[in-house]
Amino acid sequence: MLQFVSDWAYGQFGIVGSVILFVIGLAALIKGGDWFVDGSVGIAKKFRVPELLIGATVVSIGTTLPEVMVSATSAAKGIGDIAYGNAIGSVICNTALIAAITVAVRPALVNKKALSLPVICFFTAAVFFAGVSYIFGGFTRIVGIILLVMFIAYMVITVLHAKKHPEEAEEEEEGGKDLSTGKSIVLLIIGAALIAVGANFLVDNGTIIAKALKVPDTVIALTFVALGTSLPELVTAITSLIKGHGALSLGNVIGANIFNIVLVSGMAVTIAPFPLPAGKLIGGMNASLVVDLPVMFLVMGLLTLPALISGKLKRWQGVSLLLIYAGFVVFQFVS
Repeated sequence: MLQFVSDWAYGQFGIVGSVILFVIGLAALIKGGDWFVDGSVGIAKKFRVPELLIGATVVSIGTTLPEVMVSATSAAKGIGDIAYGNAIGSVICNTALIAAITVAVRPALVNKKALSLPVICFFTAAVFFAGVSYIFGGFTRIVGIILLVMFIAYMVITVLHAKKHPEEAEEEEEGGKDLSTGKSIVLLIIGAALIAVGANFLVDNGTIIAKALKVPDTVIALTFVALGTSLPELVTAITSLIKGHGALSLGNVIGANIFNIVLVSGMAVTIAPFPLPAGKLIGGMNASLVVDLPVMFLVMGLLTLPALISGKLKRWQGVSLLLIYAGFVVFQFVS
């Protein structure tokens, strides 16, 4: 049905109709994710689930739901390029744009002990993901299952570590108002529905736009789709910056990046395995292997390693990351 709507809009209004539905899809994803998180937290509080578990599970997964739904929908429709590009592109966007803005505007101190665990988990998952890409040139269902197991392991390790080291847990976020059970359930259902509709509109119309402009699906996914699905993280980062909690966004970004590798990619590959996208070549080599994956490691290393050494985020890191992201986006469209 939603595919019919997208095809009809393109047939009646051309690429303008597809762009409008693409934007509507983004809006539905953002608002749906917001309501889904609010509803989930409301229900969790009613059942007296510890705040620690809410933050480590429901909220973290909730902000990554747009990426999960877009990649899963893409994979199910046989568009592996968007599923792959969205996950990698979101990691690069989260790091080199979203985190970079907060670091460039307001550098902050970081807790090296609290930072070390998620950084180790990210690079472990990223090395596995990249290794599969370079060695096998594609992703099988077994790889997807392994990534999902890594996701579960990360969640368990995070919760156990936070319980063992409560002094490392940051209490900077302000708690939201309590919601009634009925309102929480309504928000949960409507949020999930909006996410599903938004993901379909985003994938269908992003594909139509890419074909109309003769741009590879991977490029659209690495840029527009990745930025769109990363908007919840962007909102969180800006809110943290306004409240004077610049370091808070770093934890959110790293957590979201881990989920993009193990949950987003894992879900998509498990649903429908796909080969490494080959829509763009550089010197006869797959551009993803030459540019996308190396840039992902570069920006995460530039953001986290200096912070682990000095315990500080510095302005030069944010500026450097923004320049890298600008170059990355330009490369996608001009090469």
